[in-house]
Amino acid sequence: MSLNKAMIIGNLGSDPEVRYTQSGAAVANFNIATNETWMDKSGAKQERTEWHRVVVFGKQAENCGKYLSKGRQVYVEGRMQTRDWEDRDGNKRSTTEIVAQTVQFLSSGNAAGRSDGPSSYGDSNRGGSSGAAESSFDQSFNDDDIPF
Repeated sequence: MSLNKAMIIGNLGSDPEVRYTQSGAAVANFNIATNETWMDKSGAKQERTEWHRVVVFGKQAENCGKYLSKGRQVYVEGRMQTRDWEDRDGNKRSTTEIVAQTVQFLSSGNAAGRSDGPSSYGDSNRGGSSGAAESSFDQSFNDDDIPF
């Protein structure tokens, strides 16, 4: 038996980057910062920031690109995955990222002036629902825009 599950709450370090595969599927990438604070032995407050790479696919990726922006607080749930590739100089590289199944928007509004959208997106391919949308979401949405 094994389990591969990641759950984080943090703030976006930059706006999501949305690209499309050759088949037209959306892929969004963004980084989330999580902070840890503690008191050291001398009583001084210490803080550490950890950065997490996140990748989201499909309609959920499009919605993240549309409604998320730098600084926005989100909850991300998914699985950890490591990818290997070769860079332009032929060097082998790897990265570990969270492949998101659920992205839930926790803070409202943003500095970029985008309107608030639904607060939660689940991966409709899982056959489950990750929660209901906030009542303050942009009314231009229709049921086809919500991926669960």
